Amino acid sequence: MKISCTAMFTLLLQLRRASVASAFQQPARISARNVGQRSIASSSSILLAKEGGGGGRSSAAVADKDLLNKTTSDKQSNKKVALDTNPPKGTRDFYPADMRLQSWLFNQWRQVAATYGFSEYDAPVLESESLYTRKAGEEVTQQLYNFEDKGGRNVALRPEMTPSLARMVMAKKGGLPLPLKWYSIPQCWRYERMTRGRRREHYQWNMDIWGVDGIEAEAELLSAMVMFFKNVGLTADDVGIKVNSRNVIGEVLTELGVP
Repeated sequence: MKISCTAMFTLLLQLRRASVASAFQQPARISARNVGQRSIASSSSILLAKEGGGGGRSSAAVADKDLLNKTTSDKQSNKKVALDTNPPKGTRDFYPADMRLQSWLFNQWRQVAATYGFSEYDAPVLESESLYTRKAGEEVTQQLYNFEDKGGRNVALRPEMTPSLARMVMAKKGGLPLPLKWYSIPQCWRYERMTRGRRREHYQWNMDIWGVDGIEAEAELLSAMVMFFKNVGLTADDVGIKVNSRNVIGEVLTELGVP
């Protein structure tokens, strides 16, 4: 089961902003504009202090015919490019107010997971690229933030958590007691076209059950999902749950004579 933090943020901001805001006292905010002005003023003061000069007689260097060109060239090379204060495309900043809402949401996920007996885990945000290409093929690299590190290893920022979970379970070589009930709230990265509510950086709530053959695992995960929605005040008027089964689809297609 996976729930995206980005979409949930948008929904909760619309439906729960009033109730959540009342639970926290908003601290005094510092004007970003004033901070920016102070930073720029400080930088300017440093540059002006370097460029200033004292009195006294002129230097013999004035006779140098190339002095003007040298001075102009030095100033151009030292010219600073204005800092882009926007985060990289597809990412976002979390100011204190945003972090309070995120922490509240993550705590809701953790409480539900603990109620159903799940244990939290995590893995490196940086994984070997082969962890994703061995199953999905080389074309998946078009959707990865991937690169070659200084040691010549092909690595990638994780686009999802399931491959990391499988790697961790395989690393124990059957040494983990089953059934396995783990959950995570990973930060994931996908280099793909952005749409409304879908960025290149996102968080998601994962709940995984290993070692259960029947449908009991799916039923438990659906129950946990419903509990979370109820806890945050979301009803059937706000969200819906759709269940998909390949076996059912296969039987339907067979009855219709579709190969």
